[in-house]
Amino acid sequence: MFDWVLIADLGTAVGTTALAVATFASTRSANRSARVAERALLEGIRPILLPSNWSDPPQKVRFADGRWLTALGARAALEITDEAFYLVMSVRNAGAGVAILHGWHLCLDAREPLAPVDEFHRLTRDIYVPTNDPGFCQVAIREPESAEFQLARSAAMGEGFSVDVLYGDAEGSQRVVSRFFISHGPPGPGDHDQEWIMLVSRHWNLDLPAPR
Repeated sequence: MFDWVLIADLGTAVGTTALAVATFASTRSANRSARVAERALLEGIRPILLPSNWSDPPQKVRFADGRWLTALGARAALEITDEAFYLVMSVRNAGAGVAILHGWHLCLDAREPLAPVDEFHRLTRDIYVPTNDPGFCQVAIREPESAEFQLARSAAMGEGFSVDVLYGDAEGSQRVVSRFFISHGPPGPGDHDQEWIMLVSRHWNLDLPAPR
């Protein structure tokens, strides 16, 4: 005779196992879909800064002490006085989301490793760079006796220097550091002075895997 109780128990066990497997598969699928959706959302607000285009309009930028500098497309504007070092860089956001600038760090050698984030100078104003639009980053050093001021002045008189720009997305995450190398370039048509030409040499993701 069949042991119907045993058969019923086995059927219940098989059904429970099948339900557990289906639930597990459904949960994994839901988690995978959530991760895909999260990545898509992050990619949709991720910024990336590059030098602006040569055809971008000049940007006239005011510093807190009333100093004005004008940076042309793809170039930087630099001025050194006895009391301060001023720099404006014309940049463009090639990413999908607005870039919010956090700070900067000056380095003489473009091959230097990335400095710790807590060594960056925090900006004293909010600077937003819209997606697919030009914007700017400004640097000011107003302590002429400091080693950093002497470094900046020496760098400007040399063959070039780098500025690491720290920024993130509109949510304050996806932080990136882009290293801009600034050096003398030949004067443009009708100009007699050398220009400060910009290029970007590295990007570091601080909250995501490295791009390479």
